[in-house]
Amino acid sequence: MFAHLRPQADDPILVLMRAFQADPRPGKVDLGIGVWRDAEGRTPVFGAVKTAEERLWRTQDTKSYVSFAGDPAFHAAVGDLLLGSVTRPRAATATTGGTSAVQTLLALSQVARPAAQVWIPAETWPNHRVLAEHLGLATRAFTYLAPEGTGIDREALLRDLAQAQAGDVVILHACCHNPTGIDPKPELQAEIVDSLARTGAVPLVDCAYLGFGAVPEADAAFLRRLASLPEAMLAFSGSKSFGLYRERVGLALVLLEQPGVVEAVQSQLTRLNRVNYSFPPDHGARVVTEILADPALRAAWEAELAAIRTALSANRQALAKALRARLQSDRFDGLAAQSGMFAMLPLGMERVTRMREDFAVYAVGTGRVNLAGVTPRTTDRVAEAIAAVLQD
Repeated sequence: MFAHLRPQADDPILVLMRAFQADPRPGKVDLGIGVWRDAEGRTPVFGAVKTAEERLWRTQDTKSYVSFAGDPAFHAAVGDLLLGSVTRPRAATATTGGTSAVQTLLALSQVARPAAQVWIPAETWPNHRVLAEHLGLATRAFTYLAPEGTGIDREALLRDLAQAQAGDVVILHACCHNPTGIDPKPELQAEIVDSLARTGAVPLVDCAYLGFGAVPEADAAFLRRLASLPEAMLAFSGSKSFGLYRERVGLALVLLEQPGVVEAVQSQLTRLNRVNYSFPPDHGARVVTEILADPALRAAWEAELAAIRTALSANRQALAKALRARLQSDRFDGLAAQSGMFAMLPLGMERVTRMREDFAVYAVGTGRVNLAGVTPRTTDRVAEAIAAVLQD
């Protein structure tokens, strides 16, 4: 059966990880994998998570299954976090992982509209396209970045989205755009919502970095604008926002205008969970529920998020300042105003390879860099590498 199969190409980020781990040079810098790290290079467990886990250890008296769709208390807690009271009675929900929230919602859209096209930003998380194509869905790219790469091309973005048809799916980022760090301003957010209202296309909003750009309520502002539409799909991940990477914590949430449709959509989400998981994972979801339900724990969690935001902002500003000094140019001043963990630098594979070979600075071939790796200890080395490859 399997003798004819050939190995699939490795994911470029996994290749980069292995190369970084095998590199014996002191002072090597990892700007590749999208994981938060502190100044010492650690990805610590949130204190609020530890406290919640300890409580569960002391009080939880069963590990039996919850339900095919997951724990309703988790759904309500995350729904309130993202959208407030708008989630009920209009929402159908299912516990998933972070990536599988996107896949589940794409699979749901395929059941509802098999011929629908999935509109994906030209610059986005690579798995968006991979997941859509894996399901056999037709995909279209829409313009995101302007040619100079320092902002969003508003006119081209709106022109492209105007071509979407009713029932098409439009993938959007809730905040902290991956890979660029450039989010639409409120005026453009409103224009995107208006465009979707005119065409009848349905947003699928990927919310993977809530709290990394601003306080959670502010980072959820675009989500809440999109919730005004008759239909919207939201994919939430707790990997970054709660540091629960390996626990696979996520929520697929569908907002619907007609209450009578909720039951049918809920049954579809439940069926998709049944074929994917039988019963979905619960431990990480229960930790999130515990944190969000307890005012003291929630305050502690938000304080930890604030510390991460402060560190990322400081890293951005330090890199922008160092590049200004080395290049004698304000070309990268805009880094300081961007949001989240990532930035997209105009490097390309050849320059990225030179950074790795000559300076032991590891970045993704597209030029995406993780600002968590630009710490006070590494800023000068990173700026030196970027300046050197840009000036050649």
